[in-house]
Amino acid sequence: MTRPPVLSPRPSKALIIGLVISSACALLMLALMLVSSDPKGFGLSAVMAVAPLPVLLAAVLALDRLEPEPRLHLSFAFVWGAGVAVVVAIALSLAGEALVLSAGYGKTVADDFGTVILAPVIEEGLKGAALLLLLRRRREIDGLTDGIIYAAMAGLGFAAVENVGYYLSAYTENGTDGAVGLFVFRGLIAPLGHPVYTSMIGIGVAYAATRRTPVRFLAIPLGYLGAVVLHGLWNGAATLGSLPALGVVYLLDLCVIIALVVVTVRERKAVLAKIGGILPAYLPTGVLSPQDVGMLSSLGARRDARRWAKGHGLAKPMADYQQAATELAMLHLRAEREAMPAEEFTTQREALLHVMGASRRW
Repeated sequence: MTRPPVLSPRPSKALIIGLVISSACALLMLALMLVSSDPKGFGLSAVMAVAPLPVLLAAVLALDRLEPEPRLHLSFAFVWGAGVAVVVAIALSLAGEALVLSAGYGKTVADDFGTVILAPVIEEGLKGAALLLLLRRRREIDGLTDGIIYAAMAGLGFAAVENVGYYLSAYTENGTDGAVGLFVFRGLIAPLGHPVYTSMIGIGVAYAATRRTPVRFLAIPLGYLGAVVLHGLWNGAATLGSLPALGVVYLLDLCVIIALVVVTVRERKAVLAKIGGILPAYLPTGVLSPQDVGMLSSLGARRDARRWAKGHGLAKPMADYQQAATELAMLHLRAEREAMPAEEFTTQREALLHVMGASRRW
């Protein structure tokens, strides 16, 4: 059985165009690094930039287990950060530093201004733009967790390409030892900087998308401000070269990471509770049993059900069933939040119930 269309909607042309343009920008940037450097240094830098990604991506996506976001949208956020955001950030930063130099300030001042002020302001704005583009597709942002996930993906993409450049510069100046030393710091000790900073914007965008208060859109500039401040503090401490300052900012970022995890865990529990309250109304349809409702209302029970289904050759139907049931509950929540037209709600509800009925083979 192919994946039900209702669970895999056709990607929009705008999304595909965005993916192509962003991918081209990322490849262009990497190609420029390659032709302007030692191939051995570039290869080493690329490997070190990519090496932590599987673990970091797994850590971010682990927060997205209840209602996994579409892979194409996640890919768009990642590639946007790696491509468009990097290319435009470099261009704007160089232009800004040139203006500082033309004003009569020395290169040291221009470099420090670019690192501490320009980089956070420009880079966070560009990474956050991926969230603003996705805000137009509100169906994909159902809560703060979604905002965090998309922001983190954009941050990871940006960091991956940026790190190639940093490692390559270190290799050029100090050889392999210099590049590896920087990798230990950026890639192993502090690999989550960009995802954490941009997650502030993700929370702001998600809040604006899921609330109906008159001041909801203030959350976006506030989130951006938070991202810029966190980014600027880290860059400032690094520019000072002060280990105590770096330690303080590192602890601050660690506290932010813990807070982000707490937000996602609490939101997940709240959504599961709402699922348990919404789905019993569909027991008369026959696509749900009381046991199914209990299973769908617990992450542990969902995991046990998928394990059981895998052992009985029903892994895909169980996955489709769980996702369709979750989407059905989220449809109710979106309808309450957005005053969805009754005809649209009914159409989507019937499609999801059809998927549940077709997938349920136990």
